[in-house]
Amino acid sequence: MMTKSPLWGYEEALEAVEYLRGHSGGLIPMTAVILGSGLGDAAEGVEDPVVLEGKDIPNWPVSTAPGHAGRVIMGKISGRPVVLLQGRVHYYEGYSMQAVTFPTRVLGMLGIRQYVATNASGGIRDDLRTGEIVAVEDHINLMGANPLMGPTEPRWNPRFPDMSHAYSPHLLRLLERAADSAGVALKRGVYAAFMGPSFETPAEVRMARTLGADLAGMSTVPEVIVANAMGIETAVLSCVANKAAGLTDMMLTEQEVLNAMAGSARALAEVIHALMCVLNEEERGRA
Repeated sequence: MMTKSPLWGYEEALEAVEYLRGHSGGLIPMTAVILGSGLGDAAEGVEDPVVLEGKDIPNWPVSTAPGHAGRVIMGKISGRPVVLLQGRVHYYEGYSMQAVTFPTRVLGMLGIRQYVATNASGGIRDDLRTGEIVAVEDHINLMGANPLMGPTEPRWNPRFPDMSHAYSPHLLRLLERAADSAGVALKRGVYAAFMGPSFETPAEVRMARTLGADLAGMSTVPEVIVANAMGIETAVLSCVANKAAGLTDMMLTEQEVLNAMAGSARALAEVIHALMCVLNEEERGRA
């Protein structure tokens, strides 16, 4: 008989889905946007917002990380029905991988078509500057765990989902169109996910560079794996908060990350708003 992880299984996710549906005001979100460290202000401009506290949603994991408000906002951006998460939980907070990806499971069961995540990262590639926004085109999982480990739940995903295009080429093209229309320069890069919470050592950054990584961070990859496993089109925008360890003489600090993200929030919001317009235009063209 198949067992499930306590608190984070299918039935627990169904309870959270029912709560969100009951408090959505009839809104059926099409796209999810996850706002990472210090990027919560990018939620400004949501039309007719319904703001829910994560602690009130059944079984919802509550973030303890700075810059993560732990709210769920349902409304519209540029007329498109969306659900936004102001913050996420991380593996380094002591949560299991199943808990980290529980909100992604709930959003998938809610029926979203696109999963667009944002995060803060350290720039490894030489041309990446603080404050720049990078569209992630692939990742390297250095967290030492995978959220699909353990008993499988066939109502969620196949046992061995393909990750050849974990970051949708289609959404990458739309993001570039959206960024261009918003007047925001958008680069592409590979994201290396470390467990954290300590920043990477210079040797680890050199290793990641050798492996082909352009960015380093401590989040997002578990959720991307689950979103792909559930068949959701996925994209990630990473904001460069600083140069990765060993690339400058400066000490890395949590406050430095939050300050840099505050400076990137406006440009990120403009790209997200433009992406919703592009998605709407594409769907109207298919009708």
